[in-house]
Amino acid sequence: MFLENLAETFVELADTLVADFDSVEFMHLLANRCVATLEVDAAGILLVDHHGELQVVGASSDRARLIELFELQHRQGPCMECYLTGEPVTVAGFTEAPQRWPEFSAVAKDAGFGALHALPMRLREQTVGALNLFSVEEGALSEPTLRVAQAMADVATIGLLQAQVISHRELLAGQLQHALQSRVLIEQAKGVLAERLQIDISTAFETLRRYARSHNDYLSTVAADVIAGTIDMAALTAVAEARHPRP
Repeated sequence: MFLENLAETFVELADTLVADFDSVEFMHLLANRCVATLEVDAAGILLVDHHGELQVVGASSDRARLIELFELQHRQGPCMECYLTGEPVTVAGFTEAPQRWPEFSAVAKDAGFGALHALPMRLREQTVGALNLFSVEEGALSEPTLRVAQAMADVATIGLLQAQVISHRELLAGQLQHALQSRVLIEQAKGVLAERLQIDISTAFETLRRYARSHNDYLSTVAADVIAGTIDMAALTAVAEARHPRP
């Protein structure tokens, strides 16, 4: 049964190459799968945002989420250290002295937890967050369990970064397509304007540019209006003649 759950977990974590990929839902899936698959009682995920600040993006329970929020508000604790160093951090018991983060340990203990393992969500040199596993009982998790947990964090990290790459590529592709379409519109508008105003192609292009600037409009929008015949031709003529007066 364990192997079946583990296999299903990795299949789900790898399924990020879809059009409607939701990173927040993905993080909640990871947290819940950690509880269902590993020997832990709760899980939480911290991810860094585009401002470089850590945010709680997934938790299997409200208790875990509140502990994560406490740590972020105080800007110290095992989970934050895990992210900053890119190395696993284990607190085998919140009652053992001395405690490195006594306030955090007290809050975690009051929430009913006895131990914590923070694992980096990292790919090569890039660390994007931390996966945090809470246990009610004190004591460190077994090495095989930790290896599986780290593998889950690694797969999730790869999925997140891959989704970002795909999104970036789609954005670039969309921008390129828009640029190509705009270029076609502008070329067509140059021809239309040259024919209507009896000017050469270079002057037609300069007229479009000057009109767009003077009206604080996009060149592609002006070109589309020229082609559609919805632009003020008198104003365009004035721009053309101001640059190249008729004899």
